[in-house]
Amino acid sequence: MSSYHEPVMPVEVLEGLRIRPDGIYVDATFGGGGHARLMLEQLGPAGRLIAFDQDADARQNAIADKRFELVTQNFRHLKRFLRWHHALPVDGILADLGISSYQIDTPGRGFSIRYDAPLDMRMNEQGLITAADIVNTRSAEELQLIFQEFGELTNARTLARAIVSARQIDPILSTGRLLEVVAPFVKGRENKYLAQVFQALRIAVNDEIQALKEFLEQTAEVLKPGGRLLVISYHSLEDRLVKNFIRRGGFGRETVKDFYGNPIRPLRELNKKPILPGPVEIERNPRSRSAKLRIAEKIENDA
Repeated sequence: MSSYHEPVMPVEVLEGLRIRPDGIYVDATFGGGGHARLMLEQLGPAGRLIAFDQDADARQNAIADKRFELVTQNFRHLKRFLRWHHALPVDGILADLGISSYQIDTPGRGFSIRYDAPLDMRMNEQGLITAADIVNTRSAEELQLIFQEFGELTNARTLARAIVSARQIDPILSTGRLLEVVAPFVKGRENKYLAQVFQALRIAVNDEIQALKEFLEQTAEVLKPGGRLLVISYHSLEDRLVKNFIRRGGFGRETVKDFYGNPIRPLRELNKKPILPGPVEIERNPRSRSAKLRIAEKIENDA
């Protein structure tokens, strides 16, 4: 639980946000509330902090402070709920992406390879689709695409076919059963391979890539000119999307342009290379090991 509340790169985040005491800020991934509490310490009586988290368990960490409001929704609904709370535009947004330590360490959620648990993986437990639904109903071609795109597995096709064959004998309903099916394909770095399999399914279950795209597009709309966007990512898929959006205004390799061929880039990149945690932090908080922080600023003349 302590790692659930321990914020990643706290000093770098506060420096990047440049919090104004009377400003309005967003913690788009509230979780244990570690970053939110640090942000509130920087705010004055007139400041506001709006936090988002789709996991109902995050409510137990809600902060009793009149300047704080928790929205129990996915951050893909950013603009709608900021408007609902009369909190537009905002001075800064922080998103600490991926799965939380608490979710990994809760056996019944099915996120971890360490526990034999129902194959769930829903960040929002009200969601309709579980990882078990995906592995037991999707075609071999669909599973291959999931493992290839979201897990970046080189043997995605072989793994997908094995899953389809295995489920015809016995449904794959638990993490333990999935590990049995995957075991013959693990070569060399076992934990890394299994983590990629679980990552792929988790991303598919929670529609994480599309949600991130929708969120990023809205950040440029809700920020004040000069406002800051900070995103901490933990794998290459996320980091690539964040980097491309900041640099090019979109998610592909080409810069988005208007009808006249002028670049449309609402944000200015403030760090060409991502900021990484130092060795002391990594030793104290192993979750931060793969973290990458990117910072952008809303261009002043793009009101």
